[in-house]
Amino acid sequence: MREAADLPGWRRAAELTGRRGECGVLDRLIGAVRGGENRALVVNGEPGVGKTALLEYLAVQALGCRVVRAAGVQSEMELAFAGLHQLCAPLLDRLEHLPGPQRDALRTAFGMSEGPAPDRFLVGLAVLGLLSEVAEERPLICLIDDEQWLDRASAQVLAFVARRLGAESLGLVFAARTVHGDLGGVPELVVEGLREADARALLDTVLTGPIDARVRDQIVFEARGNPLALLELTRGLAPAELAGGFGLPGLMPLSGSIEDRWYLAPPPQRPGDCPADRDRDRYALDSRRSRGAAWL
Repeated sequence: MREAADLPGWRRAAELTGRRGECGVLDRLIGAVRGGENRALVVNGEPGVGKTALLEYLAVQALGCRVVRAAGVQSEMELAFAGLHQLCAPLLDRLEHLPGPQRDALRTAFGMSEGPAPDRFLVGLAVLGLLSEVAEERPLICLIDDEQWLDRASAQVLAFVARRLGAESLGLVFAARTVHGDLGGVPELVVEGLREADARALLDTVLTGPIDARVRDQIVFEARGNPLALLELTRGLAPAELAGGFGLPGLMPLSGSIEDRWYLAPPPQRPGDCPADRDRDRYALDSRRSRGAAWL
């Protein structure tokens, strides 16, 4: 777990470009959790639209709250309870406070004790009890990124918890591409593409040299408001091309979605081929993120 104050300075933007409304929703969620209420929310939108950056914004703004995180990993989708273990591992010192059957079910799910496959209902109750126990001491916000890549068992348990939050100072926020059956009924925050003015402003923040007006128009048009697409389309262009020195560049089309150009990239950028840490599936974005968080 990392406190907001421990995050790198470039993640401390007061507000993300073109995301005033979305940031307002997250600010109100934080306020409710600090005030002793519970909240669950699904932030959903297409790849590259800025869901992860909104979770980062929430983590930075959640001063006074404990923040724990998990992220779905494609290579772990067949490993039952892998995502849940990410989220709960920092909290397992409270495990002994749970009722016996729930404690045993969770210990078995996490490989801490032997036994048959645990009942998922008991695992769900155990996670709900564990989070509630921690939230009694200090408001707790759980962030689950790339929910669509969680293993099935973890996705079911966390959706179960989201629908059964009590009166605790507890928040669960998911980032997902779509809202499926497990998360049905959980409040949603739909993240759309940026408006043209915001897309142009965002583009200006990542340019390091002059850009021809026609090239700017072409990039903004082809990106369709997707922040990551804006960066991808400028990344492969030489300064002379951006400046219009060789006429309009032949930009790579964004056929289907930005995912076609990121997740189908050659190794080592394919998720699962990167170093084995929690953020390995964002390896392909690390260099771009270092240029500023405001573009996602």
